[in-house]
Amino acid sequence: MSSHTRPAQPGIRLRVDLDGDPRPHHSAKIEARLRVDVAADGAPTDLPAVELAVIIAVDVAEQHRAAVRHALPAALRALPDRISFTVLGGGPEPVRCYPRGDDEWAVADQDHRRRAAFVAGSLPLHRDGPRPAGYARWAARARALLAGRPLSVQHLVLITDGSSAAGEHRLAEELERCAGQFTCDVFAIGADWAPDPLLDLAERLHGTAQFVDDGLGRAITDAIARLRRVHTPQLPIEVTLRPSVRQVSLSEKAPRPHRLGGLPRPGRPHRWSFPTYQWEQGGRDYLLTLVADAGGDPLETELQFAMVSVGDVHAPVVARWHLPDQSGPPAPGTGTGSVRSLNATARMRGALREGLAALREHRRDTAEACLGQAARLAAGLDIGWVLDEIRTVADVEDAAAGRIRLRAVDAGALGPMILRAGSRPGAPPADTAGPRPGPRCGDCGTPAGGEARYCISCGRELL
Repeated sequence: MSSHTRPAQPGIRLRVDLDGDPRPHHSAKIEARLRVDVAADGAPTDLPAVELAVIIAVDVAEQHRAAVRHALPAALRALPDRISFTVLGGGPEPVRCYPRGDDEWAVADQDHRRRAAFVAGSLPLHRDGPRPAGYARWAARARALLAGRPLSVQHLVLITDGSSAAGEHRLAEELERCAGQFTCDVFAIGADWAPDPLLDLAERLHGTAQFVDDGLGRAITDAIARLRRVHTPQLPIEVTLRPSVRQVSLSEKAPRPHRLGGLPRPGRPHRWSFPTYQWEQGGRDYLLTLVADAGGDPLETELQFAMVSVGDVHAPVVARWHLPDQSGPPAPGTGTGSVRSLNATARMRGALREGLAALREHRRDTAEACLGQAARLAAGLDIGWVLDEIRTVADVEDAAAGRIRLRAVDAGALGPMILRAGSRPGAPPADTAGPRPGPRCGDCGTPAGGEARYCISCGRELL
């Protein structure tokens, strides 16, 4: 076996925390924070480039050619050997710029890099004629191309000035088709793009959206270098539910917000899989939300509402139904405040994004209220970059009280701030301990969390 072969299973630590026990109700909501840490465990520093397929799509009007004239050739000349790549430009439809001829993909070497950099000088861009009808067309073209290149990491780099976004109406539908097929980073240039669809692309396709005023070539090169740091291209988080749990959802909250789609497991009606992508060394925070019916459950008794599994690591979601007239302390071992902190961070991001959008639309009363709320939450969470963003458009008189005073700003400068509010990493994840030691099933040997009641694999009761 080659010394560059990566371990089949990364080192995983998993922790599940609840802020307290729920009240019994027909549709009671139970929220838990999942903390997943992944260690490369001796894997090589970079993923072999031969395992990567990257599309560089340039959705830019002719008047912005100067923004990509030098950046794109520089990025192509910096491609690592043996990476699969293709370059798309825009006319009435997305059109392949490189490779030329019938081949849909090129494998980078000295000759292909040189030829691609030269051809990029005549990249077809939008003119005054017909243009692609929005980002859905670009996503669909990428999906079709990547279907024929089944490599470990498949990625779209979309460079846009918003010139094809008019008439966008199929993006949500197309993103449902693309989710799980590839990931996407978006680089916005110019000043005429709308932030929301770019954030939708990044959130649904597990990438980032950022404004690039200068250094586009370096941004593309850095994005590809980050792909090579991926240790695990896909890592599903599986959730097995108690029969009384009727709904389940999972969303990534840190380091960046991403929407996860759950897939039911065939033949396992109470088991759901939530794919996640591009795992480097480090940790991520997720919010697990369950909706359960308390009608058939005993009160004041610890119950296992779900089992969370990442690889061979399992952790139970354990809580008890409190009597309505009793408050009771949080169950031992829970991470008090962790779920509240995740929800507060999400509200802070949402308030910052909504306030900036309102300011862009000249709705100053709404902007002041939302940015004041964002300032108050950021002060409580000690997240300095949010306060720094607010200070670029307002005087922060009392952050803890949420008192700000708006200043006159250029509405055209707010788009990049809205992108940062929706895609920039949040607060550094808190330090966590590994999973508590737990039993193994006496029948099949599968490990279980310290408070598990039933085996995640065969379903037998743990003794």
